[in-house]
Amino acid sequence: MSTLTRRGAVRAALASVAGAGLAASAPAATGLAPAPAATASSRPPSFGVGREGQRKADLGNGTYRNPIVPGDRPDPTLLKDGSDYYLTFSSFTSYPGVVIWHSTDLVNWTPITAALKQPIGAVWAMDLVKHDGRYFIYIPAMQENGSKIYVIHADNIRGPWSDPVDLHLGDCIDPGHAVGEDGKRYLFVNGVRRIRLSDDGLSTIGQLEPAYTPWQYPKDWVVEMFAPEGPKIFRRGEWFYLIAAVGGTSGPPTSHMVTLARSRSIHGPWEDSPHNPIVRTQSADEPWWSRGHASVVEGPAGDWWMVYHGYENGMRTLGRQTLLEPVEWTKDNWLKARGGTLARPLPKPRGGRPSPAGFDLSDDFNTDRMGVQWTLFAPDAKDGERVSRRDRSLVLKAKGTSLADCSPLTCLVGDRSYEASVEMEIPGDAHGGLALFYDGRGFAGIGANAQEMLTYNYSQEIGWMRHKLPATTGPRVLHLRLTNRENVVTFHTSPDGKDWTQHPWQMEVSGFHHNVFGGFLSLKLALFSAGQGEVRFRRFRYRGLPA
Repeated sequence: MSTLTRRGAVRAALASVAGAGLAASAPAATGLAPAPAATASSRPPSFGVGREGQRKADLGNGTYRNPIVPGDRPDPTLLKDGSDYYLTFSSFTSYPGVVIWHSTDLVNWTPITAALKQPIGAVWAMDLVKHDGRYFIYIPAMQENGSKIYVIHADNIRGPWSDPVDLHLGDCIDPGHAVGEDGKRYLFVNGVRRIRLSDDGLSTIGQLEPAYTPWQYPKDWVVEMFAPEGPKIFRRGEWFYLIAAVGGTSGPPTSHMVTLARSRSIHGPWEDSPHNPIVRTQSADEPWWSRGHASVVEGPAGDWWMVYHGYENGMRTLGRQTLLEPVEWTKDNWLKARGGTLARPLPKPRGGRPSPAGFDLSDDFNTDRMGVQWTLFAPDAKDGERVSRRDRSLVLKAKGTSLADCSPLTCLVGDRSYEASVEMEIPGDAHGGLALFYDGRGFAGIGANAQEMLTYNYSQEIGWMRHKLPATTGPRVLHLRLTNRENVVTFHTSPDGKDWTQHPWQMEVSGFHHNVFGGFLSLKLALFSAGQGEVRFRRFRYRGLPA
């Protein structure tokens, strides 16, 4: 079909919608053709069903299925603090960022706070530690002129957290905190290199120095690049253990792996494990790709566990998700993973207290969820002032000229299929809407200004799809609904939230991921406001959909 013919057909459909005043089609219709019956090999695995139909790891029968924290939660850093466990993840350019999650059983997790409010750049893999009763997070931030490492600290894990302290340590990422047998504090970084920390952990002493020559995989393995990174140090008995990653965090499915070395001294020499790599995706047929970047922790009953990230087979748009695998100690004090490919449910850690899982994403905007749920994409220092709550509405002041440059408000999701809807009011000259957003180069969605309906696809507004909306007195009010079924997206609109009309363009978004756009991000739900003025959003609703 020619472009002209296609445009004509779509315009005719749009005209019929506008002429009907956004009249109803079947309220529950999705417009998707019936799916063929799933075969044993193609059927997605069964997950636990949690709040709002969201998937959860706990299957309710003493077993769990990965991921333990679904959605884009990469580079996990894990802290055991008595009987409590805390996780945080790379948050990149989403602010407020560095969201801390809590669990008492290692399987069920819920967020408790966002520790970083001040934009410092793209936040990469961190280390969350406790030392002498104080909590520290060592944070690498990618900036226009390179990377820096900062540290924030708090006396209570729930905050308040300090402002970032610049360690003046450039061109380094992936910090890993360690305390040597000498009682001194050290910071390991990618490479693997090391520098001494002051006793208070807020400055460095001396110079970076090589600490360990990373284990080298066979040359014929299919990986992204060598990229030794993510050093994490822990001590058990007479040994220090160094967990690291090599192989590149993305690229081919068989990239990335977990390696292990040990030493009786923080100063080395380090001995490579004979079992290296202790975790690696070996085939694209496996359910989790590019598995790596691990932290190791003792479980509630004294057994040991490893947390790391991986891409879900066929769902790279969800980003790198957090995975939990049991490990065991050999008689000669080496660590071995024993979860296989993670294709099957695994027994839950023993001894943990019941722990809540996840949280509702539906939001009436009567409480502040900034950071824990909603984040601004790549905001300026004062962009937090753009977001306010008023009369059970979220008010988003306009910025930029389009979805591409407006720093939208984003919400991370972890379901393979889901539906989201929102009511939008446009009182002035702004335009806004509901979208799926990777970054300024990758997005798809629908929106409106006071007079016209707008459509976004192929990372741009499709000008020839603009069409007039029925005349109205007062501010424009429009209800928008987005349904994503494993990367096939359908939009609906409604004047009242009851009678819905399907948008004529269904979109396929499986290409919105790091291997296409870079940036190590994921495809998030987004509310946006651009132009002049503000857009008000009410009654955001979310539900996970069964596979």
